[in-house]
Amino acid sequence: MSTKNLSEYNPDTLPDATGMRIGIVVSEWNYDVTVKLLEGARQFLVQNNVDPENILVAWVPGSFELIYGAARMEAAASVDAVIALGSVIRGETPHFDYVCSGVTRGIANLNAKGTIPFVFGLLTTNDMQQALNRAGGIHGNKGVEAAKTAIQMIYFNRQLK
Repeated sequence: MSTKNLSEYNPDTLPDATGMRIGIVVSEWNYDVTVKLLEGARQFLVQNNVDPENILVAWVPGSFELIYGAARMEAAASVDAVIALGSVIRGETPHFDYVCSGVTRGIANLNAKGTIPFVFGLLTTNDMQQALNRAGGIHGNKGVEAAKTAIQMIYFNRQLK
């Protein structure tokens, strides 16, 4: 089974991102992976006309804290969208399942109740190699995919106003 390259997109479907202000909340856990997700997201946003000054980054200790961090980013930073970036790698205990499920529900909840888009950029992999493959490796970069989604959802939101 092949995995789609997470960095692929049709540039014709991407709206102009000039003037967009985007928050990125990043988990420190699995830093070797999450820093690459952040680099991919930042680079994509800047390449698509987001002013670097309009990209706000905040770090939280782990992936579960992405929920609180994203909610606080919305409340305190006047952003058009928040991207949550993290990496959870399966271990020997059910901790993986609880964290992944909790973050998924938490980000979904923020989207349902919020006025801005919250973008789910959490890698959930079986091992470190799978995570690295999706953080700038052979399967692209989930950070790029999340940044693209943020731009598209901000545009969507603006069309409704």
